[in-house]
Amino acid sequence: MKETCGNYLENQPQRHYGVTAPISLAPPREIDYIHTQKLTEAMKPFGVFEDEEELGRRIVVLSKLNNLVREWIVEVAEKKNLPSSVSSRCGGKIFTFGSYRLGVHTKGADIDALCVAPRHVERSDFFQLFFEKLKLKDGIRNLRAVEDAYVPVIKFEFDGIEIDLVFARLAVPILSDNLDLRDNSHLGSLDIRCIRSLNGCRVTDEILHLVPDKENFRLTLRAIKLWAKRRGIYSNMLGFLGGVSWAMLVARTCQLYPNALASTLVHKFFLVFSRWEWPNPVLLKEPEESNLNLPAWDPRVNPSDRYHLMPIITPAYPQQNSTYNVSTSTRAVMVEEFKYGLVVTDEILQGKSDWSKLLEPSNFFQKYKHYIVLTASSSTEEHHLEWVGLVESKIRVLVGNMERNECIAIAQVNPQSFQGSKEKFKESDFVSVWFLGILFKKAENAESVCVDLTYDIQSFTDTVYRQANNISLLKEGMKIEATHVRKKQLHYYLPADVLQKRKKSMPDIGQHIGGPLLRNTPVDDGYLGRYRDVGVGTQSRALPPFSSMAKPNSSSSKEAERNAVFQSTTIYTNREKPLNVLQPLMPSQGLSIPVVGAEPDSTVADNMAAPPPSTYSISKAVEQNVAPTTAHNQRQHLDGLASASVKNISVNKRGHAPALQDGFKRLKDVERRSLGDTTLVPTSGTLRSQRLSSKELPDSSSPIPASGVRVVKNSIRLTLNR
Repeated sequence: MKETCGNYLENQPQRHYGVTAPISLAPPREIDYIHTQKLTEAMKPFGVFEDEEELGRRIVVLSKLNNLVREWIVEVAEKKNLPSSVSSRCGGKIFTFGSYRLGVHTKGADIDALCVAPRHVERSDFFQLFFEKLKLKDGIRNLRAVEDAYVPVIKFEFDGIEIDLVFARLAVPILSDNLDLRDNSHLGSLDIRCIRSLNGCRVTDEILHLVPDKENFRLTLRAIKLWAKRRGIYSNMLGFLGGVSWAMLVARTCQLYPNALASTLVHKFFLVFSRWEWPNPVLLKEPEESNLNLPAWDPRVNPSDRYHLMPIITPAYPQQNSTYNVSTSTRAVMVEEFKYGLVVTDEILQGKSDWSKLLEPSNFFQKYKHYIVLTASSSTEEHHLEWVGLVESKIRVLVGNMERNECIAIAQVNPQSFQGSKEKFKESDFVSVWFLGILFKKAENAESVCVDLTYDIQSFTDTVYRQANNISLLKEGMKIEATHVRKKQLHYYLPADVLQKRKKSMPDIGQHIGGPLLRNTPVDDGYLGRYRDVGVGTQSRALPPFSSMAKPNSSSSKEAERNAVFQSTTIYTNREKPLNVLQPLMPSQGLSIPVVGAEPDSTVADNMAAPPPSTYSISKAVEQNVAPTTAHNQRQHLDGLASASVKNISVNKRGHAPALQDGFKRLKDVERRSLGDTTLVPTSGTLRSQRLSSKELPDSSSPIPASGVRVVKNSIRLTLNR
């Protein structure tokens, strides 16, 4: 049967997929079937395959939801006095998209769904009348609406299955049962919110239409998504790639190797994208022209598009870059993972290893010498869910701030959050913790330099508090705290099983990241010239040939030079006991300031088996009914202590603090802590309404409004040796 299939594939004319010709049309070999079966078996323990019973439950739930939508649309038509001949056949339908539509959803995953209605149904009807109808339906739980989101959505559980339901209203009186959302004509006369809602389904359907073999695509995508999650690089929110981006990368691999099985495609995936010359874009088809004039990704027209670091372009009009959150650090980390994946799959296909090695978790907590511990805490569970969601959505702002610091080469966040220890965070009942690994550049031509992270972290916390205030989310007890720790001090925050040392799975990232990966530069001029000289309809000819797009970086001398810069550095700290912290000269009554690294009192010290880590924290404590005070005298005192020689440095990155734009302040065996300005932030004492808000952040220059809540800022300053 396999030989017959191979002969059939060789004799059949091949359809052309993608913007370039395929690399190989070779049919699968006998060993490829064996490797694919072993890959499938290796994935089963991770719950990536859903059983028939749960799949049947999903089908039943979607059928119920579809019937509910049809009933509601008829009710709206009757309420608006439409003729019975129209209301009885106006139609309405539920479409799915995302991982469920692609056929790669895992056990317990939610379903992304789209409610499509005819023109007599308004968006307000969906968020009011249909919302009320869902309230009365048996089996509906945790119902909530996010009407002001970028893509407005109603979230709920239906018979135990989580559903995210968006809405689109087409400009037609009657919806046919065979409605094809891939037709661009449906986009005419729609508002931008409906276009965004339709985009999910349109992109998903287009991806499935552009792959040569859907089953091979699905199995490969399951493997790559599982690998990405295990390696800690699956999160669009935190600057890595989300599900649709991984799907498009796998789809492009399938286009280049249309007859390959999943085991081969996984290997070719790492081969292609470990050598891809970013920021050249990944395209599944030639971009479409349209007279609808909708905003689309086009670096010829939009200057900002030229600065996207890892563009992966959606195939449906209007084309968008699905990876606009990717930063220099996250791209560098992902490229290193691609290279390591290629090494491992080479070993697997040569019989030197098995698929379990590819699916090993990342050694994130052994990878770096320095970490930033970010904690978000609140006093109630309800408030904590909202607070954590907001803080997590803004962590990429902190990563971006770190990247712009001229002393930092890499800032990597671990997508997994951890529950904070109640013993360590006694003031808060609910605490979530994230970890950022920091790779410092080597100090050159100086015995030691001071790295000031105060501005980087304060601007991040200001952003979070500003948006929390704008959407009336900020409550008493909500706090953010950032602390620097060394690798050996992580056991104060994490259990032993998380920190258990595994066999080193990949080389030190600082030794292998080349210069081009860290330059936040636009698409090269040569590429833009090629892109600019042709029309959108012939963009495939504007792209560099695959042989040039996939060739590895050959500048070994520059890479060696860059490696010398990226060697990890050490920090002078007192490893025996915590640092003394300068307290405010004018302490205020009732002010709670989380101080990590302060000298413990005698009672606490007597009960400690080992000293706590020498850490430096930035924190913001939200406390009500506290009169503001000034830290001006203390700042003058600290500035006197901090006077040091300044070394002028000419770099493209921002200085690590506004006060240090001209260079580093050198310190020798001294760590300092200071209290900065005191800022007032309002809080909301009332619970949020059932309809959650998700407004966009205003301009960052807007001041934090003053009210009766006080925010205290501290500083983090580290001394690096040469």
